[in-house]
Amino acid sequence: MQQDLSVLTDALLTAATKAGADAADALASEGRAIQIGVRNGALEEAERSEGLDLGLRVLVGQRQACVSASDMSDRTITEMAERAVAMALEAPEDPYIGLADPDQLATKRDADGLERADPGAEPEAASLQEDARRAEAAALAFDGISQVESASASYGATRVYLAATNGFSGGYARTDRSVVCVAITGEGTDMERDYSYDSRIFQSDLKSPEEIGREAAERTLSRAGAKQPPTGAYPVLYDERISSGLIGHLLSASNGSSIARGSSWLRDALGTEVLPKGLSITEDPHRKRTSASRYFDAEGLPTQKRAIVEDGVLMGWTLDLANARKLGMDSTANAARGPSAPPSPSLTNVDLTQGPLSRAELMAEMGTGLLVTSMMGSSINPTTGDYSRGASGFWVENDEIAYPVNECTIAGNLLEMLKTLVPANDAKAHLSRRVPSLLVEGLTLAGA
Repeated sequence: MQQDLSVLTDALLTAATKAGADAADALASEGRAIQIGVRNGALEEAERSEGLDLGLRVLVGQRQACVSASDMSDRTITEMAERAVAMALEAPEDPYIGLADPDQLATKRDADGLERADPGAEPEAASLQEDARRAEAAALAFDGISQVESASASYGATRVYLAATNGFSGGYARTDRSVVCVAITGEGTDMERDYSYDSRIFQSDLKSPEEIGREAAERTLSRAGAKQPPTGAYPVLYDERISSGLIGHLLSASNGSSIARGSSWLRDALGTEVLPKGLSITEDPHRKRTSASRYFDAEGLPTQKRAIVEDGVLMGWTLDLANARKLGMDSTANAARGPSAPPSPSLTNVDLTQGPLSRAELMAEMGTGLLVTSMMGSSINPTTGDYSRGASGFWVENDEIAYPVNECTIAGNLLEMLKTLVPANDAKAHLSRRVPSLLVEGLTLAGA
């Protein structure tokens, strides 16, 4: 039986006020998840989890504290409030904390129209098992696939409700459905693996298990015989599967918490060119059928579309209320939070401008260089932007893939790398971060 989460958040706020809090906000979330895995056509794992989480933040003057619990009893709620107030009284003062003013709050306080939850019934475990089995069978049907490391299907459903003593209260539900397949070719030191997956809000949008298994097998077989590429300075083409990570470094560096600490390599870049002219990064929190969409943030502020980078120029930081106050700015309504921590800035849906060329056409323009399809490890200097990551993919010569590569390192500086970006036109429309394949000039490769 589903709990009325608004009743729980109201109880938390009442208890906080009674315990001596000057202000408070409360979060309640209830979720369930199922994951089924198969091996050789038989059930290998079956996991189901259900849980309720409560979070309470109290403010006493300019001091705050957060507590969380998974028990909704009256006694627990009272103890949470009393403990949170006691903790706040011992905390240092922070002149920037505080709830939103009532006239700042969003008026739309649900997710109606965003299509964040599939209204269909929860899938049966047998149905998930069959999806995983079909994906595995499709991968094993290819000659050269020695085994399927994992094939699984999962479903999750969550309800979230937020309330605060400034008068805000609202919530939403979300669902997700996914299938994953990881295939292996070769044995021992010659073993190579690759994967395919799909994750959607609506079951009807999900790729077929056969397509996922087939794609995993084809990607894996293309990696057979991988070797190190040459060492030197070459262009690098980041495949769409991993290109969002490169843009993610820019988004992380423009997060208001890093800027307020002075620890970001973008700290002095506001109003300057960080991408080539013509490229923009836009946040749109109201995109339909996308998992990160929302009408209000974790502080109850109304979200809206905004430009992070416009025509190559960095336009602003990603801010919650506290970091905005530190920087003398307004919040961009990007607060996010969990049950046990205060709000912090976090992005919703992001789009990078796409280019006119396909990945194949960009590869032809590259001539000789590295096509990266997988990355591992990370050494990013948050203050200087120096960049070094392990990579694997394919060596390209004469505009064509010559052979698969592994065990190489890519190095450069993000400030310089991002100014050379050339985007393809292959971003996937359903993803929260829609970033196409990206060509970057003049990176240093360490290989053979």
